[in-house]
Amino acid sequence: MKLIMRIKQLREQHNLQQKCLSAELGVSQSVVSAWEKGTKLPSFKNTVKIAEYFEVSTDFLLGKTNDPKSGSGNNIIRIPVLGSIPAGVPIEAIEDVLDYEEVPANWGRGGREYFALKIKGDSMEPKYQDKDVVIFQKAQTCDSGQDCAVIVNGDEATFKKVLRNTKGITLQPINTNYEPIFYTNDEVEELPVQVIGIAEEIRRKA
Repeated sequence: MKLIMRIKQLREQHNLQQKCLSAELGVSQSVVSAWEKGTKLPSFKNTVKIAEYFEVSTDFLLGKTNDPKSGSGNNIIRIPVLGSIPAGVPIEAIEDVLDYEEVPANWGRGGREYFALKIKGDSMEPKYQDKDVVIFQKAQTCDSGQDCAVIVNGDEATFKKVLRNTKGITLQPINTNYEPIFYTNDEVEELPVQVIGIAEEIRRKA
């Protein structure tokens, strides 16, 4: 709740109405209202925009510090934990942000970008469990055998092991109670089947 309360707190300190803040941020007033009520959290991109607008650090906005100008330093970056990834929506624009995770800043060398997903279901057990948070490196392709976030036929992202051969790709669950799904090379192009991220690390909550 600290993030939500600080958005409202900062807005009121600056004598801003919701409609004025929404205009400055390029979102609707209903979105700002949802942020303040706690029914929705800002995307990573909008969190940065809010912090820049009020000239405070994102750490302050996220409740990580009580010093408005204090950050976590240059050795850490925060990435959004997403509940879902709708097809066709840039990851940085997704509003379904559940939380944030910290990763070493040097992970971003060479322009690498990251996001996190909260896992739903048991199709990737035992390696990945329901409600695990998995860190993904953004990617448009992968090597055979890598665990990836994949969008198929315009649906939300699914998480499976990607197996490649000359005829197409298989999305392979780790849990043997689930059947693998094979897509021909033509189906990969036509549906399409799109890799959007490669699993880097599991964050399991106690």
